[in-house]
Amino acid sequence: MPDKGVKVIAQNRRARHDYFILETWEAGIELKGTEVKSIRLGKCNLKDCYAAVKNGEMFVYGMHISPYEKGSYFNTDPLRPKRLLMHKAEIRKGQQSVMQQGLALIPLSVYLKDGRMKLELALCKGKKLFDKRDDMARRDAQRDIERSMRDRN
Repeated sequence: MPDKGVKVIAQNRRARHDYFILETWEAGIELKGTEVKSIRLGKCNLKDCYAAVKNGEMFVYGMHISPYEKGSYFNTDPLRPKRLLMHKAEIRKGQQSVMQQGLALIPLSVYLKDGRMKLELALCKGKKLFDKRDDMARRDAQRDIERSMRDRN
């Protein structure tokens, strides 16, 4: 994802801990003017948000964008559903996977790419507790190996 002209604004680190990431898409976000200014200041939170298809359009729910301080009455509801701009085939594929296989559509990050707000959306499968423990054990073992190699050199 880190291409030329990309500035990461917010990440959902919890998603990588709680889910297996099967596939990712890049989507544009339909925002109001003060929301764009607020996101550029880093006032965006992806905790507990998800995406769903409604009437053939993809929406992200629970994404909190704090009101812009200098926005007065132009500010919108911080938790309003935001429409995602994706190709129809991608929307259909995501909807079918959620309906048939019981997967979830979880936003991973919001970033600025060449002046436009983008959202990285992932098709995810939930992890069980033992999967999370295996990941932590694997990470700890890798850290120990790297530490011993560094000390040996």
